[in-house]
Amino acid sequence: MGNINLKELALALNLSTATVSRALRDSHEISPETKKKVLELAKQLNYEPNPAASNLRSHKTKTIAVIIPEVTNNFFSQAINGIEEIARQHDYHVLIYQTHENSDLELAFMRRLLSGRVDGILISVASETNNDQNFKDIINQLPVVFFDRVNEDIDAVKVTTDDYESTYSATCHLIECGCRKIAYLMALNNLSTGKKRFAGYCAALNDNHIAKNDALIVHDTNNEDENYQLIKKLLANEKPDGIITSIENLALPCYYACKDLNLNIPRDIKIISFSNLKTAPLLNPSLSTITQPAFEMGKEAAGILFKILNKKYFEPNETLVLKSTIIKRESTGF
Repeated sequence: MGNINLKELALALNLSTATVSRALRDSHEISPETKKKVLELAKQLNYEPNPAASNLRSHKTKTIAVIIPEVTNNFFSQAINGIEEIARQHDYHVLIYQTHENSDLELAFMRRLLSGRVDGILISVASETNNDQNFKDIINQLPVVFFDRVNEDIDAVKVTTDDYESTYSATCHLIECGCRKIAYLMALNNLSTGKKRFAGYCAALNDNHIAKNDALIVHDTNNEDENYQLIKKLLANEKPDGIITSIENLALPCYYACKDLNLNIPRDIKIISFSNLKTAPLLNPSLSTITQPAFEMGKEAAGILFKILNKKYFEPNETLVLKSTIIKRESTGF
């Protein structure tokens, strides 16, 4: 038979077009039995929805936006893959915006998206973000789900990892490997993500009766050359026997600085880093990592956003915490 439309499908099922439409969208308002009946007949009759007409009726763009600090970061590239997988299942397009850690650019993107370009936003905030009110104003107008880098002071759905616990475990791992002078390369200072990671480091030192030494703490500058010089100075002057880097971008500068100072990893110094680098096992020596479930986080965040868009049940201020994995490799002596 020829193409069947929504009205004809509803007539064949003796249901209203609204009920059939909701069933096809997997709405929570329709019973599982009715959904099954609708989907089976739609498949049997080769029903194909008209996306243009559907979008016009629902005032939906069938597009979501993803706002992230940078695409080249391995964590974010994997998270985007997870987001896109879920978006495809809902027949949605994904627009990607890079803030380059610039909060003004981040805000400009979000305000531009309020014009009706997208149905919802997934965002991992820039490291310098510190204005809660701007986010609150935007969330009141458009569905927003935060992932990885979140703002704890905003009432919204958040998907994060166990930053405190994983950094605590990584610090304990270095201590178990014999380290007593552990340096910490700090980043994301304005965000709860960075604060929780640093708190985990401090707690592990305290629980193992090791005094925190401010001289062993280096702050990320968002400048590769400056970071390298700060790390090299730390290694030369303070001579730590272990390093935790709180973001992926600070891991390789540690390797370069050790090479320039003729320090052997892991004999002279042990290194563990937050990282989703696929090449971590191939580095010389292979890099021990705190690996976040980036792909799963992207899927979970996108899944929650589509629940919101489809008016399914969700907790409006839910925080979903996924567990990271400590992978021990040669840089810590394994």
